Amino acid sequence: MEALKLLLFFLPLIRASDNLLSPKGVNYEVAALMSVKSKLRDYFHVLDGWDINSVDPCTWNLVGCSPDGFVISLEMASKGLTGELSPSIGNLSHLQTMLLQNNEISGTVPFEIGSLRELQTLDLSRNQFIGQIPSSLGFLTRLTYLRLSKNNLSGPIPRPVANLRGLSFLDLSFNNLSGPIPAIQAKDYSVAGNGFLCASALLHGCVVMPKPVKQTNLSPKAYNHQLVVAIAVSISCALVASVLLVICLLYWCKCQFRSDSYEQQHCEYDIGHLQRFAFREVQLATDNFDPKNILGQGGYGVVYKGCLRNGTIVAVKRLKDPNFTGEVQFQTEVEMIGLALHRNLLRLYGFCMTSHERLLIYPYMLNGSVADRLRDPCAEKPSLDWSKRMRIAIGAARGLLYLHEQSNPKIIHRDVKAANILLDESFEAVVGDFGLAKLLDRRDSHVTTAVRGTVGHIAPEYLSTGQSSEKTDVFGFGIFLLELITGQKAMDAGNVPVQKGMILDWVRTLEKEKRLAELVDRDLKGCFDATELEKLVGVALLSTRSHPSHRPKMSEVVKALEGEVALEERVEEFPEEIVGGRAYLFSRNYSDGIDESSFIIEAIELSGPR
Repeated sequence: MEALKLLLFFLPLIRASDNLLSPKGVNYEVAALMSVKSKLRDYFHVLDGWDINSVDPCTWNLVGCSPDGFVISLEMASKGLTGELSPSIGNLSHLQTMLLQNNEISGTVPFEIGSLRELQTLDLSRNQFIGQIPSSLGFLTRLTYLRLSKNNLSGPIPRPVANLRGLSFLDLSFNNLSGPIPAIQAKDYSVAGNGFLCASALLHGCVVMPKPVKQTNLSPKAYNHQLVVAIAVSISCALVASVLLVICLLYWCKCQFRSDSYEQQHCEYDIGHLQRFAFREVQLATDNFDPKNILGQGGYGVVYKGCLRNGTIVAVKRLKDPNFTGEVQFQTEVEMIGLALHRNLLRLYGFCMTSHERLLIYPYMLNGSVADRLRDPCAEKPSLDWSKRMRIAIGAARGLLYLHEQSNPKIIHRDVKAANILLDESFEAVVGDFGLAKLLDRRDSHVTTAVRGTVGHIAPEYLSTGQSSEKTDVFGFGIFLLELITGQKAMDAGNVPVQKGMILDWVRTLEKEKRLAELVDRDLKGCFDATELEKLVGVALLSTRSHPSHRPKMSEVVKALEGEVALEERVEEFPEEIVGGRAYLFSRNYSDGIDESSFIIEAIELSGPR
C-alpha cells in the first residue's frame, strides 16, 4: 500500500520528466540551450556550467525553472555576450521570461521566438541585431513587455506586433525602422529615434507618386489653367510637408532638450509606470539630504523624508554602492521592479540616476515599519494589538506571494524582516525593499559572492552556499512571524531565560514545553487569541525548517493564515525536524501535488496597487 502511495505521488513528476526526453533519452531543453550556447561567444565564461551531459538544466547559471522542471526564464542581461541567437531558442516551449539586453549579440532576431507561446517578457534591447522585426512575435499573445530598442533593426513595424493588445510596454526606439507607423495597441510605447518612420504619407520616402496622365491636345487657355492648378497643388503639398517636417524637428529638439536636462536621459525613458527625477529636484525635496530628514538606514542605503514641488510627501532611498551596476542595467531592473504592482507591495514612484548617484523615490509610509511599532517604548498602549498583527501577517504573506508566483519576472526579496514590512495609515502591511538585493549585486549569478540579508533572518542554505530561492524568503517570513508574536528582534530573546542564539531556538524550546503563551509580547498584556497564536507558531516553525524543500510555498502560507488550510500533526514525515514531539505540516489537500493555479489570489481581493 505504501509503495502504491509513493508511485501515485511521484507519477506526475515522472511524466513531466518523460515529456522532456526524446526517444534516445536526450533532454530537449538541454539540447536547445546547448545550441544557444554554441552560437554565442562567451568571453566572460558565464555559460561554463552548461553541459550537454546534464539531465537537469535547472541547476545552470542564468536558467530558471518551474516546479515541474521546465525552463521558464533566461536572465542573461549585461553578460558581455556576442555571437548570434540560435533559432533553437524556439524549442523552450515553456519559456516565460527572456532577458538578453545590454550585450553585443548580432544577426537577426530568430523567427522561431514566435513559437514561445508562454512568453511574457522579452528584452533584446541594446544589442546589434539586424534585419526586420519578425512578424511571428505577433503570435505571442501573453506578452506584456517587449523591448527591442537600440539595435540595428530595419524595415517596417509588423502589423501583428502593433496589434498585440496585451502589451503594457512596447519599445522599438533607436533602430533604423522605416515606413508608416501602424496603430499600436500597447498601453505604452516608444518609437523615437527611427529617422525613416513616418506618420504621414508625405514624409521620408512614403510619398505616393501619381500615375502619368496621358497627354492630350489642349487649347492655350486650358493648358494655362491646368498649369496654374498644378502649381497650386504642388505649393500646397510642399507647405503641408514643410509643416509636418517642422513638427518632427520640434519633437526631436524637445527630446534633445530633455536629454540634456536629465543627464543623458532619452525619450525612451518616459514610460507610464515610472517617473525619472532630476537630481536637483531630489536635492530640493530633501533639503540637500539634510540629516534631520533621515527616516532610517540599512544595508542598502539611507532613507530620507522629502517633499516634492507638488506637495507630495515621499521617502527617498539613497543607495549605497551605486557603481555596482551600470546605468543601463540599473535602468532596466528598476523598470522591472516598477512593474510589480500590488496592494501589499511598496509602489515605486520613480528614480534618479546620475554618474555618481542612484536614488529610488517611494511614497511615505505614515506608520513606519513593523519593527518601529513593535519597539516603540513611548506608547501608553500597544500600537499593534493582536488583531492588527494578524492582519499584518496576512498582508505581508500576500505581498511575498505576488513576488514569487504572480510577478513577471519573479522577484526574490532576500531580506524579509520586520524592518522591511512597512505600515500605511490604516496599518496595512506593505512589503518594501523587494528586488534591491538583485539590483545591487555585482553580477547576477546562480551563486552570489556576497550574501545580502540580516543575521538571524538568513536561511541556512543561503548563508552557507549563497544560493537563494523563494524558500529563502519563506524562512525570513517565518522569523518575521516570530518577531510579530514576541515583539523581539531575531537575535534577542528579550527578558527571558534563553538569552543566547536566535529567536527560533527560544521558540522551539517553549513549543516543546507547551508554553506558547510565554512567547506573546508582554505589551499585549495577555490580550491575544490562543488558537491564532498556535496557528502562527505552527506556520513559523514549518517555514523555518532547515531544508528548503520542507518549507511551504507562500501560496500555502497565505491559505493557512487565512484559515482555509488545516494544519495537521504528521510525526512520520521529516522526523529529523520534529519539535516538541510533533511536526506541523499542511493538509495533504494542499500539498505540492495540486494545481498551483488554485493558489492565485483573484484581483477582486485587492484594493489596487500602491
